[in-house]
Amino acid sequence: MAFVPDFILVINLLLCVVILLLGYLVYRKRNTISALFIGIAFGIFGLSHLNALFEPALFPELTFVLLRVCGYILVAAALYLLLTE
Repeated sequence: MAFVPDFILVINLLLCVVILLLGYLVYRKRNTISALFIGIAFGIFGLSHLNALFEPALFPELTFVLLRVCGYILVAAALYLLLTE
């Protein structure tokens, strides 16, 4: 398994980790589940960026697609929760 350095993917991965941590911190401070959902979704997007940084990939393509779909569903659910507050 080899690491394939790609500046854009590394930056995206770091930003996903920051958003994951911020989502958790907002959840802890304000008890807002939508912030936690968004943080988890970006954590999932971070996993997909991490997957793209390795050759061969860490996850099979189907798992990669399912991870991204779950991330988008979590963001949509969080936005729906914010809409209905």
